[in-house]
Amino acid sequence: MNKEGTDKRKVHLVLGSGGARGIAHIGVIEELEQQGYEIIEVIGCSMGAVVGGIYAAGHLPEYKEWLMSLSKKDVFDLLDFTFTKQGFVKGEKLFSKHLEVTGLQNIEEFNIPFTAVATDMKHNEEVHFTSGELYKALRASVSIPGVFVPVVDGNRILVDGGVLNPLPVNLVKKQEDAMVVAVDVNGKIIPDVDEVSASTSDPEDKQEEEDRLKKWFDDLIPDALHEYREKLENEKNNRPSFSLFELMDSTFSFTQDRLTDLMIQMYKPDHLITIPRNTCDTFDFHEAEMVIDQGRKFYHSSMDSKEEA
Repeated sequence: MNKEGTDKRKVHLVLGSGGARGIAHIGVIEELEQQGYEIIEVIGCSMGAVVGGIYAAGHLPEYKEWLMSLSKKDVFDLLDFTFTKQGFVKGEKLFSKHLEVTGLQNIEEFNIPFTAVATDMKHNEEVHFTSGELYKALRASVSIPGVFVPVVDGNRILVDGGVLNPLPVNLVKKQEDAMVVAVDVNGKIIPDVDEVSASTSDPEDKQEEEDRLKKWFDDLIPDALHEYREKLENEKNNRPSFSLFELMDSTFSFTQDRLTDLMIQMYKPDHLITIPRNTCDTFDFHEAEMVIDQGRKFYHSSMDSKEEA
């Protein structure tokens, strides 16, 4: 580790996508700063772009405070549900809160260079926001396909950067005297982490939330689909079942995992910090305190072992 009085070690920080698990990036950033590292560049995708962008804008403490104040009801109320062929969450209520935290900011004015990665579905290509409004960049980068309504920007239709590049290590503008630290929040499941996450949740609250979501989905499903689902349930076979959201989330995650593995193989970071996938679910933003602690924990399990080696 860096000793007090020595020059700071410089870090290019790459923050990956992963829904609420991306809150763990806050713990990693705090530990890097506490250990005396200087973050000279931030590149983020989806929730990694949100945390990284707000950090580069100088408002991470306020954002952390807001996240840690959220209850399950607060999170649900922030999801402005809609029913379109493009997605079922508008995202305007959620990101208006982000705007309250940061105010109107332009990326090119940051002291720390920042890049947010999104995907242009119309032209099948990555979009790298290195200038312009932070709000627009973050809103585009986090638009999970099928969940959030995409951002229309001119002739581009922008969705989550994780579609093409969930851990954008390749975008680092490497300096010789700096190291690359990448944070993947979609790591392998660790049973102990699942126990920690489950222990922080009230079973009755969780059931109430699930019932509310189920009712909302059921109201959208045509009667014919209800009948078909009942027919399948009545067959009483042993096939595993998935909800619509679980199926969408798992499919997207599997694709991200493969792309992340390929990116790491091609552009090996100096340090890879991996947060287990079962730390929390995609929309568990009310678990902020626990998730930040997990970020700190896995920061040390990776960085400390590498330093000792």
